[in-house]
Order: sequence, then structure tokens, then C-alpha cells
Amino acid sequence: MKRDDFFKETVEPIDIKKRSVSELLDAMSKTSFQGRKLGEVFHVWQEMLSDPSVAIFTGFTGSMSTAGMWKLVAKIIEDGYLDVLVSTGANISEDIYAGMGFPYGKGTPYVDDGMLLKYKIDRYYDEWADEYKYREMEKLLTDFIGELRRDHIYSTAELMYLLGYKLDKAGIDSISTRAYKKKVPIFSPAIMDSSYGIASVLSKSGRIILDQFKDFEQMTEIAMKSDETAVVYIGGGVPKDTIQLMAVIKALLLERDKKEEVVKPHKFAIQITSDSPQWGGLSGATFEEAVSWGKISQEGGNAVCYCDATIALPIVLHAIYEKGIKRNNKDYSFIFKDVEKYIK
Repeated sequence: MKRDDFFKETVEPIDIKKRSVSELLDAMSKTSFQGRKLGEVFHVWQEMLSDPSVAIFTGFTGSMSTAGMWKLVAKIIEDGYLDVLVSTGANISEDIYAGMGFPYGKGTPYVDDGMLLKYKIDRYYDEWADEYKYREMEKLLTDFIGELRRDHIYSTAELMYLLGYKLDKAGIDSISTRAYKKKVPIFSPAIMDSSYGIASVLSKSGRIILDQFKDFEQMTEIAMKSDETAVVYIGGGVPKDTIQLMAVIKALLLERDKKEEVVKPHKFAIQITSDSPQWGGLSGATFEEAVSWGKISQEGGNAVCYCDATIALPIVLHAIYEKGIKRNNKDYSFIFKDVEKYIK
């Protein structure tokens, strides 16, 4: 290697001029630091969406719905930009609060939280919800759980499909409503850590049985039916770890059948996260680390941008939509075959 080789590609300063969001991200990809990474996320996402061989698993973590991000996820479900959603329970319940017409107030973290408690105002950093309205959303979920059959063992994808049907009938827009219409599976591997757990306990009809191993089996079946898989991580957490394991289990099953070692990593991968890698957690774990597990392809396209998702996600998706990429969801409606008969 020669010294000149270090300058075959150079940083290109950005100047001020009239341009589209996608053109701005193209320019940012030629700069450095997280600006470059945001541009790279944009480029890899385009490549992923344009590859017909991949099934796109999307992880959605934290409490992004309260922060105004839920309609972005609902939109990419509607337009075929993801095939499987894996979400925290918060993101697929607190969007229902908004869909019921209840507002999240623009607030501040610099407030007397004891006063908020007195007035029954719940705070999410710099925004708040009306606790009484929140309970109305939880009552909706409680009633829904109370109406479910007790002789069926549900996966969370089946549960969310039936909820999407109920919300659609009620005219309530939400992530699960849009997913129901498109027959897109939503899995929530830690769903009890949300209003769903509260609703289950409050239900007078007794508890239903959710089988998280059934979740894993259904997700595995989807991965096995897919030529290739790709991943989009909005945050990290349990959704990211669960999706990462799909590459591992697929390889193990193929290895068992072929009687030889197999590696079947996700072909494309992007992540927007504010978690850093040095603490050793999966949320901030780099894709380079994931290569060692056979989870992420070393040859495929991947990019991680360390940024608040409320900044990066709207920017990147606006740029993606400027490109006018057409894609249809892959058909994984077989997941719902055992609960279709409960829809009436």
C-alpha cells in the first residue's frame, strides 16, 4: 500500500445550495463522522428495498410512538417497505392512544413531577400524556383481551393481527391497524412490559396464554421461507436481539439438514441507535461484532448511525420516499391461518 492510496477517496465539504433531502444525504455520505453514517444508512436502505430476494425484518424499540414516530412505521408497512415488525409493547400501544384522538402534550423535563402526579399527567422526558385518557386506551386493550377465546394459545403476531382487526372496525388508526390490512406480522417479544401486561391482569375474563416460543418458531418459519433476510433497527433492545437470532437459527437448521457447517447472515443491515458499544450490550453492539456470530454479512451492505432516531428516521425516510421505490410486502399471511376463523 502506498501513501497516496489513503487519498483515493476524499472528504467533500458541503456547501449551501437548493437541493432535495435525498441530495443532501448523498452529499453527507461524502463527509465524515455521523453525517457520513446517516448518508450510508440512506444508501444501504435503498439497496435493501431494491433487492427482491430479501425479507426485511424491522426492529422498533423504546417509546418512539409517543415521540411522533409511529406514523412513519405505519407508512412503511402500508407501502411494503418492511415484511416483519418486531416491536416493544410500548410502541404498539401508545400509538393507539394517539389513534383514539388523545394528544401527547409538548412539555419539558424541567418540571415538578410531584405536581404532574397530582394532576394525573404522565411524563416522557419532554412530553406528557393524560393519565385518564391513557386508562381509556388500556380499557380498550382490556376489553379486547376479554373478548379473546381462552382455548387458543396465541403468538404475539396472532394477538396483534386480531387487535388490528378490532381497531380497523372501530376506525382507529395505528401500527397494528395498518399491519392487519397488509397482513404483516407484528411480534413483540417483551409485550407484557407495557399496557398489554396491565390489560391482561385487569381482564375479568381471566388471562390468555401467549407462547413466546411460538413467536420464535413463527419468525424462524418466515426466515426459512425467505431466500435472504435484511434488517432495519430503530434503536436496539429485545427487538434487535430477537431478529439477530434469526440468522443464527436459520444457519443451524440448514446445517442440520446439510450435515455441514452453514453461515446464513442477514444480507443487509442498518441501525439508528444512541447506544454505544463499549458497555457490551446488544443494543450498541457493532455489526462488525455480529459478523463473528454469523448474524451480519461481511460482504453485504451495512451501516450504523449513532443518532437519536427522532432526528435520523424522519430525514432518511423522507429521502427514501423521494426516490419513489416501489416494493410489495412479502406474503407471510400463513402466520394467521389459525386465528382467521376468529374474525367475524
